[in-house]
Amino acid sequence: MAKLELRGVVKRFGDNTVCDGINLDVDEGQMVCLIGASGAGKSTLLRCINLLEAAEDGEIFLDGEDIAVPGLDPQRVRARIGMVFQSYNLFPHLTALENAMLAPRRVHGLTKEALKPEIEDLFARFGLADRMHNYPDQLSGGQQQRVAIVRALAMQPEVMLFDEITSALDPQLVGEVLDVLLMLKAQGMTMLLATHEMGFAREAADKVCFLKDGVIIEEGPPADLFDAPQNSETKAFLARALK
Repeated sequence: MAKLELRGVVKRFGDNTVCDGINLDVDEGQMVCLIGASGAGKSTLLRCINLLEAAEDGEIFLDGEDIAVPGLDPQRVRARIGMVFQSYNLFPHLTALENAMLAPRRVHGLTKEALKPEIEDLFARFGLADRMHNYPDQLSGGQQQRVAIVRALAMQPEVMLFDEITSALDPQLVGEVLDVLLMLKAQGMTMLLATHEMGFAREAADKVCFLKDGVIIEEGPPADLFDAPQNSETKAFLARALK
């Protein structure tokens, strides 16, 4: 059984169908990359999985439980599925450490003292030990994005979703954030990410899915999809993206 299973997921905004019957399996410990042009439905799909958007139709299974059932407590799901966004969304009046502590304190009722050793370890693992007491405006974009990842990991999620997390960064800062993803992959984290970083998807993903108009047009191992795409739409996209 896959860790995360999507069956016929549909999401509409008015007359615009953004996700059109998406089926997808993400196995335990897999890194799955979603690629495609802006507006293809990648971000909306991630938001449906995290219950930030309600799917109109379809099922989303986490360990066999349909989490898309209406009325399910979204906080319980988000404690198991972490999400990091393109914009860092850090609270400017809190230090990096306070940002990371906020959600587990509120959701799990843990004290600062109980949380501190584990969260300090996360900051150290991601090269931020000397930045824990800085405020967001005292950090670079890459550092802020790494703090956002630490904040999501502080909830001890089973699955991580990443939505174009390098697209707002200066090119020289992209590598330090992608290195964090490689570290998480090595530690066995199950991850689903929307990305424009084709080189990273080719090298690091276990599976790549190409989306267009809310549909997964083609999916497979990176070597197959990048080097021998079967669909003409995939070929056309990659010809543009890999220029």
